[in-house]
This record gives sequence, C-alpha cells and structure tokens, in this order.
Amino acid sequence: MQRNKISFNGQKIFVGIDVHKKNWDVAIAPEIGNVKRHSQKASAVELFDFLKKHYPDGDYQAVYESGFSGFSTYYALKDVGINCMVIHAADVPTTQYEEIMKTDKVDSVKLVRSLKAGLLKGIYIREKGNIDDRSVIRIRKTILRDLNGYKSRVKHLLHCNGVILPDRFDKPGSHWSKAFIKWLKEDVELLSSSRNSLDILIHQVETIRMTLLEATRMVRWLSQTERYKHNFDLLRTIPGIGVIVSMCILTEIYDVKRFHNEREFAAYLGLIPTSHSSGEKIVHGEKTFRGNKQLGPMIIEAAWIAIYRDAGLGSLYLHYKERMKPQEAIVRIARKLSNIIFAILKTKKEYVPYSADS
Repeated sequence: MQRNKISFNGQKIFVGIDVHKKNWDVAIAPEIGNVKRHSQKASAVELFDFLKKHYPDGDYQAVYESGFSGFSTYYALKDVGINCMVIHAADVPTTQYEEIMKTDKVDSVKLVRSLKAGLLKGIYIREKGNIDDRSVIRIRKTILRDLNGYKSRVKHLLHCNGVILPDRFDKPGSHWSKAFIKWLKEDVELLSSSRNSLDILIHQVETIRMTLLEATRMVRWLSQTERYKHNFDLLRTIPGIGVIVSMCILTEIYDVKRFHNEREFAAYLGLIPTSHSSGEKIVHGEKTFRGNKQLGPMIIEAAWIAIYRDAGLGSLYLHYKERMKPQEAIVRIARKLSNIIFAILKTKKEYVPYSADS
C-alpha cells in the first residue's frame, strides 16, 4: 500500500541559522512540531534541498545574525526561495543559560524559537547596488587611518634617532608637504650608517597617499551619480557637512524613509542617551553603545565646525556649555545637526540657518 506524500502546504517552516565560513548549524521548527537541528555545508542550495525533502511545500522563513557574511547569505537564501531576516545579535532574547552555555547548537535553536514566537525585528536590508558604494567610503576611511599610522611611525623613528625638524616645518600644514618629503629623502641621517627603515616608511606613506587620492576621486565621482547627486547637493548646504561626510551619510543611510521620526534617526547615529528608570527615579547616561559606528563620530566632528559657521548653532552651543561640559554640549549640537539632516533628506529642501529658538 502506497503511503500518502506528506505536505506542509500552508504551514510556515521557521529556520534558525548560525552562520560560519565553512558550515552552518541549522535549527528547524514547523508551526506544529518539535525543533530539529543539523549541521551542513555553508550553502543555501543545500539547505533548500533539505527543506524540500523533509518539509515539502512549506513557507520557509529563515533568520541569521548579522556578521562577517554581511548580506551575501541573505541574498543567497532569497535566490533559492527562502524568505530571510537578518538581525542584530544584541536583539535576540537570551536566557542566562544561553549566555553561559554558548554553542552553535544553542545559538541556532535560540534563533528559531525567537523567530517562531515573533520576537525578532530584522535590520535594514541594503540593495545590492548600495553595498559596494558604502564599502568605498569605509575603505577610504581605513586607508586614511593607515596613512596617519605610517606618518606617526616616521615621526617616531626620527625622534628615536635624535633627528630635529628644521624650523621651516614648525608651521601647521608644513608637515608632509613636497618640501618635507624631499628633506626626509635627501637630508635626514639616522644613528646608523644606513637608513633603510626610514626609506621603507617613506615609500609606504607615498604609496598609501596615492591610494587615498584614488579613493577620494571615487567618492567625488559617486557624489555626482544619479543615485546620490540631488541629496548630496542638499546636504552640502549644511555647515560642517563636507564631501566625505555627505557621502558617508548617503551610503550608510541610503533610504531615509526607513526612519519614522527624528528620534529613530538619531538612535541610528548613536546620538541618544541611555536611560534607566526604577520607580520614580529616572537616570539618563552617556550616548548609547548602539548606533552606526561610522556616522556618529563624523556628525560630532561636523558639529564642531558647524558651531563656528552657523550663528544659531553657535549660540546654542554656548547656552548648553553654561550648564554642562563642552563634550556634552557638542553632543547636543550633533543631535540638532542630525535633526537638520533628517529634515532635509525628508523634505528635499535646502538648509535654512538654524534658529536657537526652534
């Protein structure tokens, strides 16, 4: 007698994936039934074949934590027909046992149970076209950090060898000019008879500077593409918001419509304070640790420039500084700046100088 083929038609099949480079630990929970788990190769096709075999005709809903694989796992799963949610690791409800006994098995089961219970909220999924643009801005920042590191190594090497900088390089901005590099190459002598270490560092500085120049040109080119030009021109009307900051904002945020209000936007930037309340006692602390690590510091740096270029923001800063430390006051200005950025991207209108009364 032939058995009827089992079908999960109309039933959701929840899938929690603990993603690693070479393998995935997978936990599967149908709407009715127990959680089952298995380990497999890191392959969306292999997972889909497994689901089709053991849970045919189901509505597959997967979740994994954002991490090293970025959005590649999301798009791989979508391509084979598995709906997917990507979540921030800190947003997964976790018991004390799960914190102590953290294993791949525990993580995947925790994910699938939270997904099935409807306790998870996914992060924003970027369009494929935006992913490389954002990477360009981030890579440029990394290149700049590397360049500053090598410049510091050169200065340290000179100091360790007792080399004193000529008076003509005392002025701000004179370091790393053509004249300064020419002096490094031709006139500097170290304690040793050779100077191979200095030559290597100078070569590295020059190489990285060329790479940084190429990256900067790429950023400027992106700013004039159809995807960004209009919003880029609007952001440039805000005091303190330059080319790099504007493009960082646009590539990191991409679609401002995903934020419902100014507070959500500020939270994304990491410009809202922590809050703890117990009974009648409410305590507000420093900026929350959550937020975009690329944008938050940039907006604060832009705020320092804005207070000197915008009379309204400048007077507001002085008002805040009367009752708090300068560092706390500038964070308040950065929050005002985030409100301005949000409003401009929403309304598509140029910046109007800020009034301290608003």
